[in-house]
Amino acid sequence: MKHLGSTLLLLAALPATPVFAQTACQPGTYAAPDSDFVVLVPSPSVAAPGLRYMFRDGRRGATTEAGVPLTCGTDAVTVGGKRWARIAFRETPTTFDSVGTKMTGVLIEPPGASDAKRPLVVMVHGSERTSPIGGLYGYAMAAQGISVFVYDKRGTGGSEGEYTQNFELLAEDAAQALDQARSMAAGRFGRAGFFGGSQGGWVAPLAATRTKADFVAIGFGLVASPIEEDREQMVSEVRAAGLGGDAVALVNRLSQATARLLLSDFREGYDALDAVRREMADKPWAAKVEGEYSGAIARMPNDELRRIGRARVDNLELIWDYDAVAALKKLDASLLWVLAGEDREAPIETTRAALLGLAKEGKSVDVYLFPQTDHGMWEFTTDADGERHVTRITDGYLKLLGDWIKRDVRGAYGHAERLTPKS
Repeated sequence: MKHLGSTLLLLAALPATPVFAQTACQPGTYAAPDSDFVVLVPSPSVAAPGLRYMFRDGRRGATTEAGVPLTCGTDAVTVGGKRWARIAFRETPTTFDSVGTKMTGVLIEPPGASDAKRPLVVMVHGSERTSPIGGLYGYAMAAQGISVFVYDKRGTGGSEGEYTQNFELLAEDAAQALDQARSMAAGRFGRAGFFGGSQGGWVAPLAATRTKADFVAIGFGLVASPIEEDREQMVSEVRAAGLGGDAVALVNRLSQATARLLLSDFREGYDALDAVRREMADKPWAAKVEGEYSGAIARMPNDELRRIGRARVDNLELIWDYDAVAALKKLDASLLWVLAGEDREAPIETTRAALLGLAKEGKSVDVYLFPQTDHGMWEFTTDADGERHVTRITDGYLKLLGDWIKRDVRGAYGHAERLTPKS
């Protein structure tokens, strides 16, 4: 996961061609009689009048591309020769206060008579600065019969305050968001909880210890600290390059050195960093090591690190040694964790071991793994240079989230592998 202002949770765009295959598509969510659906929304990455689309099975693209698998009408779309009608969601905008900051959000409720058993979920950001309001994922959840509350992270969209990645503060915001959603949907929901993707895997469980939550669902998050994430990314990089134990040991020492810098506000750790640099000097592969931040730190001169290292790397109040396991042990809610089997941004080894350990200790944890997927649950192709090119969200992921939140898990979910026994 990239902490320095990069988008974590959701890949905003697939390449769009300038072929205008659709011109009449209207934003909305359209459902088939068998509960399949497609969401169409405007996107900055798609030239008007085009829209971004996403099906329940994870197919995504732009209506401006050739070969779009739907045609549009006024209040419906046609898919495979069948008419899919627009879902008439009830959408209620709101503002709420969190730690003295005015936040903006929207409650999305499925149509029909009020259902006192309908689940209510608050969607917790990753590290992105883009607004989830009007985005694909809130509607994709609501299309599955779930009431959804989406809100702008502080310092983004319509929410006030300063953008931050401080998990404690973000957890307070998420907890207040759930309280607000509960009051707005009073009498029209049953279970209530959180969904978080990527960085939301740190924030959502912590939020669930600050307010009553019945469940927490996480996609491609980490049960590891940001320091551990950096180390695991570098280990993954050198292993992917076919390097052995010596390289793994060296990047582990690099992670230890950079961690000391971060935890001391860039006052300590330079001798250890210089020692690692000397070891790396004759290694051709070392110049390509990135991690989350260690590669960049290793390539910055010490005088520069002393002057601007903290401003460059540590300016978002990230809790570098955050104890994610401790937060999960305090959690009094059922937990779903979905892993991307080939996640390069959030390698899964430590996370999987921690989750399975918690399950053995008796925590209510359901763990699923989708093989051959990268961060964001993206399927991908790999070119001759080892570069990955994302294609689609893996089939079964969105449906698994919806069914688990509704406590209706049954059958197969694409290629998902369940790693824990049924709860």
